[in-house]
Amino acid sequence: MVSSNRRQPNPPATKTASAEAATDVTLGEHVGGQLRGVCRAAGFADPAGAGEVPLLDLLDLLGPAARRPLAAGPPSPSFVCDDHSPVEFSLAFTAGSETGVRVLAEPGCTAAAFEENGRLGLRALEALASRRAFSTEPVRRVEDLFFPAAAHGPFALWCAMDLRQDRPPGIKVYVNPQAHGRERAAEVVEEALSRFGFGRAWRALRERATPRGPEKDEILFFALDLGRWHTPRVKVYVAHHDVTATDVHAVSRLLPGDRAGRVDEFCRMVGGDPGRFAHRPPVSCLSYTERDREHPSGYTVHVPVRDYARDDGVARDRAAAVLRLHGMDAVVVDRALAAMTSRHPSDGVGLIAYVSLVRSTWQPPRVNVYFSPEAYEVRPPRGARRPRTTG
Repeated sequence: MVSSNRRQPNPPATKTASAEAATDVTLGEHVGGQLRGVCRAAGFADPAGAGEVPLLDLLDLLGPAARRPLAAGPPSPSFVCDDHSPVEFSLAFTAGSETGVRVLAEPGCTAAAFEENGRLGLRALEALASRRAFSTEPVRRVEDLFFPAAAHGPFALWCAMDLRQDRPPGIKVYVNPQAHGRERAAEVVEEALSRFGFGRAWRALRERATPRGPEKDEILFFALDLGRWHTPRVKVYVAHHDVTATDVHAVSRLLPGDRAGRVDEFCRMVGGDPGRFAHRPPVSCLSYTERDREHPSGYTVHVPVRDYARDDGVARDRAAAVLRLHGMDAVVVDRALAAMTSRHPSDGVGLIAYVSLVRSTWQPPRVNVYFSPEAYEVRPPRGARRPRTTG
């Protein structure tokens, strides 16, 4: 999970997402309909709630924002999506397995300050934990690190739900390593890893994933698995500014053995072989489990396809190509696109935000495709002329 990097200003969007934006349709209704559609696209038997995961969980996480009309605009400049939609969807593909669905939300998106964003996020997380009977102790263990009295932006807490057809959802929480300032992010993550028993992993992570310092290798997120996971993970996300596919592949070699595969080839396919990723950066995710206290058990590269494709038609074709290469069904992406919007893919860019490759020492490869709700605006195709404004 990853989303836009606010260090690079988002290109201005000039077209409203749909006719719904001019009506009283609320954010909750908009994303609720999309959630049902994406679940149907993935083949879920219960598209409204995916078994034990009712749509109400998403609406409760959003709180007052769910009742806000789209015409009123985004509740805050959320870091989740380019148009500041505080929700993101994704599909998880594994060869020979059912397609998974994930939905991410920013519970504190109505907050006026980062400190309040954190308080609202923690309150919403505790309410979800009470309803779904899981512990938030891992978050409380590092609360002082990520929720200081004087917090820095651009976000405080996100919560994601992995929807599963046969069992309760897996909950993931993302917190901000830069809460004490970007220059202290490494210090914060080192301490957080130590508290979870992964202190020995920090040296290699620092030397190989962040060798150029916080301006070039920016630690973006620290994430925790909560609830019912077979093997819970602690994850660190690093954005690599101005790099090549070969550079990203070098980071993937932190994964023991030859498990990472050809990460460089994946980056080139999704990014359209840009040479250098000079716009929005690719993001590495290093995940740690009890299987190995010193080395990552998983590596994911997230490629921001929307910044390296003319439109969503091109982004769709690249996602389909990597899915087919890995023996996965690309038709689900087309069904999801149809469920997300009525617009043609060539009419905008950003609906497909990221495509990621997940490699693990103990699980088969996975490809994830991330979607923006486009609740408020649609970015025009790259290079297209913007309509003239009047007034």
